[in-house]
Formats: sequence, structure tokens, C-alpha cells
Amino acid sequence: MRIATTIFLTDETITPVRLATELEQRGFAGLYLPEHTHIPAERTTPYPAGGELPPEYGRTLEPFTALAQAAAVTDRLGLGTGITLVAQHDPIDLAKQVATLDHLSGGRFTLGVGYGWNREEADDHGVAWSTRRESVRERMALMRALWAPEPTAYEGKTASVRASYAFPKPAGGAPRILLGGAAGPTLFAHIAEYADGWLPIGGRGLDESLPVLRETWERAGRDPGALQVVPYAVHPSPGKLARLAGLGVTETVVQLPPAGEAEVLRTLDDYAAYV
Repeated sequence: MRIATTIFLTDETITPVRLATELEQRGFAGLYLPEHTHIPAERTTPYPAGGELPPEYGRTLEPFTALAQAAAVTDRLGLGTGITLVAQHDPIDLAKQVATLDHLSGGRFTLGVGYGWNREEADDHGVAWSTRRESVRERMALMRALWAPEPTAYEGKTASVRASYAFPKPAGGAPRILLGGAAGPTLFAHIAEYADGWLPIGGRGLDESLPVLRETWERAGRDPGALQVVPYAVHPSPGKLARLAGLGVTETVVQLPPAGEAEVLRTLDDYAAYV
């Protein structure tokens, strides 16, 4: 099993360059970064994990800039977002960002896609909350049109682009796309339609949900062997990783603390036993 990592990198934590270098030297498979453009101070949306929202949510580095720094100092380390709030982006700009990072890194980028949980943040971006899933779906289709080998148009209800010259292209034609979110028929249908797999938080409940996802995937005509399930933000233990491996998981993303260099490197030393 490949062991990748995720962390809330902020203006107060270890730097992207230092972390990426240490991850590659230790043999970790990748670095995934979350995204929040801002956290409105007056917020009524509850924190999904319960309790007070941790301060790092409002201090996150912009992930594409941070991952570009990581790409520049590594050769093998996978790079990803966990997740990109696609509905909060102009999809033409986002397609260019993704393609550029994947091109410059030699095809090492994974686009983790999500819908978001913070209504106030989304409101400031003009996102219609009730239709954000369909908005993400259309933006992803638009981005694929821009990544296509030949000028390709896309017209949707919320996003459109005329046939265009758009370079660079992602290194492999399109980056790996993993869709995050809670198990359910709508999510699984969208994974089967336009993604390469699922990015579930933690990995609990996979015994019940994976057969349903696989059935949806195969019913959509997708290759059964191509589905990728990558548990995200996992606090690892030997038993937990063994259970995931038994379910056919080949990559797990473990959670690092949003801390300074010394604490993060100590955690990497502890996790190195799993690599």
C-alpha cells in the first residue's frame, strides 16, 4: 500500500519545500493539500467534525502555489488537492492551473474534487448551495473539454466554453480525478460518470459502501479494475491499514498535524514504519 500524507499547511507551519523534501526522502507516496479561500467570521454553518472550527481552516495556504513549490524540489512525490472546491473557481482558470501543474510536474498531480461544507464561504463566491453538485459536474465537463487534444466546446446550464486552443495539456491527457464526499447514490453516480475514484474521509463504513460503489461503477460501463478508492485524512494504525488493504485499497492518505517543522518531522518518523 502506498502511504501519502495530508496537512493543513499555513503561514505558521512547516513550509511546503521542507515538507516535500522530507516526504520524498522518507519514501512517502504523496502530498495532498486542502483548500479554503477564507472563513467568514460570522458563520452559522457548523463544523462537520463537531465543536469549534480549528484555526488552521482560516490560515490555509493556496494549494496550487504550495504544490508548485513542492513539485519544484521533488522528482517522484505525488501531488494532489484534498479537496479543490471546484464550484468556487472559474473553471477556465482552474483548468489552466491544473494542466500547468500536471505538465510541469511530469504528470504527478491528482485533482481531488469536493462540494464544500461552509455555506458562508460558498455564498461569498456566488455559489448556489442547492445546485452546487450539478455546478461541479458541469465545471468538470468544461475542464475536460479544455484538456481535450483538439479544440472542443462545452455548453451547460451553469458553465460553457467555446472550442478553444488551451495549452499546456495535462501530462497524461487528464489528471487523476478523485471525488470526495459522503457515500450515497448521487455521489456514486457522479464518480462513475466523470471521476477515477473516491476520496472518502477516514475510511469508516467502507465494508458496506464499497460494494454499492462498485456496482454503480460497473453499471456505468466502467472497467471494474480501474476504480480507485483512496481513504483520506486517516489516523493510521497497523490494524486499520491492514483492514483497508483487505478491502483492496492500494493508497491511503494519512493526516499530519498542522504544526511546525519539529512536530511534523517527528510524526513522519512515527509514520515511516508504515511506508
